Amino acid sequence: MTPRHIGEILKAVAAGRVSADAALVQLRDLPFHDLGFAKIDGHRMLRRGVPEVVFGQGKSVEQIVAIGKRIAAAGTTLIVTRLDPDKARAVKKKLRALTYHREAQLGTIVRERLKPAGHGTVMVISAGTSDIPVAEEAAICAELFGNRVRRLYDVGVAGIHRLTANLDDVKSASVLIVVAGMEGALPSVVAGLVDKPVIAVPTSVGYGTSLGGLAALLGMLNSCSSGVTVVNIDNGFGAALSATLINRTGLERRD
Repeated sequence: MTPRHIGEILKAVAAGRVSADAALVQLRDLPFHDLGFAKIDGHRMLRRGVPEVVFGQGKSVEQIVAIGKRIAAAGTTLIVTRLDPDKARAVKKKLRALTYHREAQLGTIVRERLKPAGHGTVMVISAGTSDIPVAEEAAICAELFGNRVRRLYDVGVAGIHRLTANLDDVKSASVLIVVAGMEGALPSVVAGLVDKPVIAVPTSVGYGTSLGGLAALLGMLNSCSSGVTVVNIDNGFGAALSATLINRTGLERRD
C-alpha cells in the first residue's frame, strides 16, 4: 500500500463515499500481511519511500508467485532481484505482467512509476563489461526508486583515459555508484576526482585470487580515497537504495 493509495482512501472517507468500516477493511493488512512462509511488509513504502524488494535466490517459484501476487494486488511495484532465467520463465507463466530484465536478472511489475526526484542524477559506472549485470541491477532499481539515472560503462583503470574523457559528466552527477571486480580499484580513482558521494560495489568478476569478489571488497574497504561507501559483493540493489536515500536527503517527499 502506497501513500497515494492511503490518501485516496482517507479522502473518500472524509467525502462520505466510503464508510469507516469499509476503509478499515482496505487497511487491515497494515503493517504486514502473513502468508505463513513470508510476512510481506505493507508499510515499507510509507516508512522508506521505496517498495519492499524480493530476493529471488533461494525462493521457490511458488513462493515468488504468491509474494508477487500479494504485492501487485496491493498496488505496489514488485521488484524481484537475483531471478535466474529459468525461474523467471516459470514465474512469468503465473505472473503474466512480469517484465524480465535478463542482463540484471531482475523481474518487475510496475504498478506506480515514481516521478523522478532528488537533488540530481545518480550515475552508475562500471569498470568492465563483465560488471554490467550488477551495474544494471543498480541502475534499474535506482530508476524504480524515483531517480534520474545515467550509465557509464567499461571505463576501468586498465584504460583510465576512457573515464577522464567523460569526467565532466561524472562530475555533474549528484551520487555515483561505481561497480568493479578484479582488484576493485575504480571507486578509489573516481572518489579522488570528484566531490560527490561514491558508493562502491565489488563484483565477483575475476580470476582465482579475486576469491569471488573478496579481493575487490577488501580493496574498496581499504581505499585511500576518503569517503568511499562500500556495499556487499554483487549488491547492486543495496547501492541503488543507498544512492536514493542520499539523493533525496533534505527534500520533502511528495506522493
